[in-house]
Amino acid sequence: MTNALAVEAAAHWNGTLTRLLRNRENVVYEMALPQGRAALRLHRMGYQSPAAITSELWWCDALARAGVPVPAAIPSRNGAVTVTLSTGRLASAIAWIEGEALGEAGVPFARPLPETLALHETLGALLARLHRTTDALTLPQGFTRPRWDADGLVGETPFWGRFWDHPAATPSQAATLARARAFLRETFSQPLDIGLIHADVLRENVLVNDRSVSLIDFDDSGHGFRLYDLGTVLSQNLYEPAYPDIRDALMEGYGTTDTALVEAFTLARTCASVGWTMPRLAPDDRVHRSHIARAVMCAERVL
Repeated sequence: MTNALAVEAAAHWNGTLTRLLRNRENVVYEMALPQGRAALRLHRMGYQSPAAITSELWWCDALARAGVPVPAAIPSRNGAVTVTLSTGRLASAIAWIEGEALGEAGVPFARPLPETLALHETLGALLARLHRTTDALTLPQGFTRPRWDADGLVGETPFWGRFWDHPAATPSQAATLARARAFLRETFSQPLDIGLIHADVLRENVLVNDRSVSLIDFDDSGHGFRLYDLGTVLSQNLYEPAYPDIRDALMEGYGTTDTALVEAFTLARTCASVGWTMPRLAPDDRVHRSHIARAVMCAERVL
């Protein structure tokens, strides 16, 4: 059914499906267009509203026009950036970005350490550029995206779920997650830089082309704490032996020296990821326990 739906979607761009790239929150295909390659996305129903998807595409388009290496939206043959398919599902197409993923989750970096550090410094600089460029934009009326602020991360109903209530957590782990939440709520009560962020800067969403990096997959982007983007990067590096060096290189590129705050946002991401697992994964999926263990380890270190 999904492939048939993708064929239906591709027709709106006069495209031909090439291969399936990803089947997670969204189903993503590579698509051949008369003007070149593109990524076709079938958006998960019920996750982002049509207005939020249109807002994401507007933002990426504005960033791309300003020279930031992110994928621009490709209008369909009727000029709209999204189309509604026969099932009610939305589809969109974005420009192809060349490069290979920075790495895989849970897999140690294969690149030499100097190259890994240089790429993270470059990534930090790209995130700073993305944030600065965004601050110069005037958002259109009706622009809407999720919130990764205090309420969205550690409020009563966080965007990705009440991580401290995860049923797979032991009583000791649940207590640590509750302490982490209290610590983060206090940390987030101070004045902090907030604006539009990518919010999902994972290795698979960072494409490397020689010594340059690009960002893809803005599906979770929204209004939030700027340093949360750095914390998201670092959440996948906590088991790397060179973690402190990677963290410092990322911070150097971004232009911040507040290690304690960056560590707090790394903890915030590991906690949010625990909440993410609850409605998405089967109860016996091992990722539940691995994400809980990672968040607890990070909390014990940060607290």
